[in-house]
Amino acid sequence: MGYNKPKETTRNYLENAPLPNHGKSYTVISHKQVIDSTKQLLEDSGFIIQKELYRANMDANVAQGIYHILPINTVDPTIMEEKELGMMFAWTNSYDKSTRFQCAIGAYVMVCHNGMVAGDMMNFRRKHTGSADHDIRMQISNQIKNGEKYYKRILNDRDAMRNTELSLQEQAEIAGRLYINEDILDASQMSCVKAELEKPSYDYQCDQENAWTFYNHVTHALKKAHPRDWLSDSQNFHDFMTARVLSKMNITVNDTLDLTDFDTTQDPNLDITMQEWNENAIEIDEDVTHSRLVQDVYLMKD
Repeated sequence: MGYNKPKETTRNYLENAPLPNHGKSYTVISHKQVIDSTKQLLEDSGFIIQKELYRANMDANVAQGIYHILPINTVDPTIMEEKELGMMFAWTNSYDKSTRFQCAIGAYVMVCHNGMVAGDMMNFRRKHTGSADHDIRMQISNQIKNGEKYYKRILNDRDAMRNTELSLQEQAEIAGRLYINEDILDASQMSCVKAELEKPSYDYQCDQENAWTFYNHVTHALKKAHPRDWLSDSQNFHDFMTARVLSKMNITVNDTLDLTDFDTTQDPNLDITMQEWNENAIEIDEDVTHSRLVQDVYLMKD
């Protein structure tokens, strides 16, 4: 399934990668289809793509897209005044059955491009079967339509971490758990975290003994993750921090979002009905609880 070292690549390389042939039951979701749908839906929803980042393993059997986006029509003062975190949309797709299609709205730290993705934000994992090619476009649309709400949730998590002290001993203990118990960090990433603790590569504008500083040391190390794992590992780490670390400040983080405040109307440009969507719901992994507590979900094969 390729090599573990991530490889930055181009949109053209992904779009020209040979498509898989796994039989009639397998629905091909091409990298080109995902890229075209994402870019079109972002533009239609009033977002400017400021930066496109693509990574892949050997032969582009597993690919990842990350888009730094700007909502040009927002009237929310919190979003308009934010100077540290930008909005991000990310997806993962495979041709070798090693992972399901995944996508999520998140954020990135402007000074270093570290990514932030929460695991309970209706993040979507879809098997390559049935109407998967239609379903992914619908889910990308729903993620983007609710992008500002997801983004503000992440801003709140950032603020909570900035207000949480975390001693160097506690950081070392958590790093050990992320490596040994949670299987979020590998050996090379642990070495990266250790190096960041000793000499940070970036200034996060807060003390070393702070949860936000430690969070960035880990997300910086997660840049080394395989494209297959980066999105899931980022979600699992974010959930771990909000569930286990922020509790020190008696901060209660909801396991799920209140979906009554979210736009779930169907995009009129999509040719899948809600009946078809519901009929295929059994094949969709919407992990809306802390994903590390069901840690085998994202490792399931197609």
